[in-house]
Amino acid sequence: MLSGSIAVPSALRLLPLLFLLAAVDAARAASAPPACFAPGALAARPGEEIVQPRKGAVALPDRVLAAVRPVPTPLAGAIRRVDLPAGVKLVALTFDLCEAGGEVSGYDGAIFDFLRQEGVPATLFAGGKWMMTHRERATQLIADPLFETGNHTWSHANLTVRGGAEMRQQVDDADIAYAVRRADAAAQGCAAPGSERTTLFRFPYGSCSAEALAYVNQTGHLAIQWDVDSGDPAFIGARAMADQMLAAIRPGSIVLMHANGRGRHTAQAIRLLVPALKAKGYGFATVSELIARGRPVIVPTCYSMQPGDTKAYDDAARQGRRVLSVQ
Repeated sequence: MLSGSIAVPSALRLLPLLFLLAAVDAARAASAPPACFAPGALAARPGEEIVQPRKGAVALPDRVLAAVRPVPTPLAGAIRRVDLPAGVKLVALTFDLCEAGGEVSGYDGAIFDFLRQEGVPATLFAGGKWMMTHRERATQLIADPLFETGNHTWSHANLTVRGGAEMRQQVDDADIAYAVRRADAAAQGCAAPGSERTTLFRFPYGSCSAEALAYVNQTGHLAIQWDVDSGDPAFIGARAMADQMLAAIRPGSIVLMHANGRGRHTAQAIRLLVPALKAKGYGFATVSELIARGRPVIVPTCYSMQPGDTKAYDDAARQGRRVLSVQ
């Protein structure tokens, strides 16, 4: 059992680092040819970011995924940030693409237009349902070597409240959706052969049970949380968001944002944040690259910014209520 914040001893880090570097190499091997998608096909379209109501189930094909090795023991738990060597100033920008039942959430293309324009890598945590309802955009993102894609459950379920087979299906179905969209990219010549499963996972609401955390790690996923919250579901404005993130970011930070239409002013905020970070000497990395460069800070449970702060989300889920300002 893990207890408290863990600094992985150097003697135990060789196997995990080889595991992570292999994952990074695999992601890089999946690089899409520059001409795979025309610039016009990648560009943001007005209205795509709007969340729409939807009734009925979203189909997912039957598929059996390849078996995977569990996460190495020193990397089990919830990763909040990475301690980097002295003088290394890297930060990982992450964007959630979540979609709950009864809706089709959006795609904030202006975010990805800017990241591509600036050559800024990012890690995306996509819901399985989102990937199935956004076929074109999910395929483009998975094919793009600038980004890596992680699992964010099938339908943004609170895995503190859901357990057993229901919990496991939320994790597995999102990986199946990823495999389907990765196959779409490969069929278009836009992705080299590689893993059909994601290797990163983010818990909706930042909340997990011991059972769910163990299953995520057992299925080969590093559980990734954050140490900087943009606050972008709230209407606090781009400048306030950028200033808030800039004040909180330090080398090795993992920053939480949203690109599914529920990030309010996120596209404008990163246009302020990225040049400000560059001026401070920061570079940008995917989460996998960040972990491979340093020592992940791991805790035995999940929370947003401090232990116990997801209780409101957990209580709402138990009562069948929906929380709109989702993580």
